[in-house]
Amino acid sequence: MPKSLSIRDLQPQLAANRRYWTGLAGAGNADDPSAGLPIYRTGIAHLLMNGVLRVRDVPLDDAVTEARQRLDGSVWAWWVGADSAEGTAEGLMARGADQIMTLPIMALDLHGTAMDEAPGSDLRFRTVTEAAEMAEYVATFAAPMGIATDLDLVTERELGFGGLDVIRRAAVIDGRIVGTCTLSLGTDVAALYCIATTPDLRRRGIATALTLDALRIARNSGRRIATLQSSSEGRPVYRRIGFETVSHYRLFAFGA
Repeated sequence: MPKSLSIRDLQPQLAANRRYWTGLAGAGNADDPSAGLPIYRTGIAHLLMNGVLRVRDVPLDDAVTEARQRLDGSVWAWWVGADSAEGTAEGLMARGADQIMTLPIMALDLHGTAMDEAPGSDLRFRTVTEAAEMAEYVATFAAPMGIATDLDLVTERELGFGGLDVIRRAAVIDGRIVGTCTLSLGTDVAALYCIATTPDLRRRGIATALTLDALRIARNSGRRIATLQSSSEGRPVYRRIGFETVSHYRLFAFGA
């Protein structure tokens, strides 16, 4: 595993993001050299759950046609980051797409970050693997992420994307899951997803404690860099931990 990575090395972070979303969708290896157009479809009605993760070495007209055919009937977005061909954003807008979101890419050097903050005395962490717990895990992050339907399908997707590479950590108080964080270790960097706290317990430091818990696991795995895409609400939490914004994704969508 590379030891010289820094938070400014974007390609491993973007590769980790492709690995996560295509894995959740069961779409195979997004980093195959032929994967100039990684398209993933989970079937879940949420913009982030279906889409195109980059385009390169494929004419944009052909890419748009293929994406619209394969994602027809789903809610989806087209991610444009530093791994996409130059001019992709402008080309998509020229073909009728609108920019709908900007997601900061934030990164952290695991070797240079203190992680000794203790959780509250009533807070415990555990790894979720079983079906019954997974349903509760999904229900905990669904509302904060804006997933209002298809929770059974979300649970099915989560259960289908597991193994040693994906670790789902739950924050638990009195036996109830109150926070979630999914840690993806499928590439050379650690990638964090689904960081959420149940609405009635926000602002109690649960997200911070859970993120630090996941980062300790990532560091113990031998990784040097952790990466995530942040919402505006989560950005101050991650900055306090030590994450820095290193790039952005621009997300686009086509009208009907």
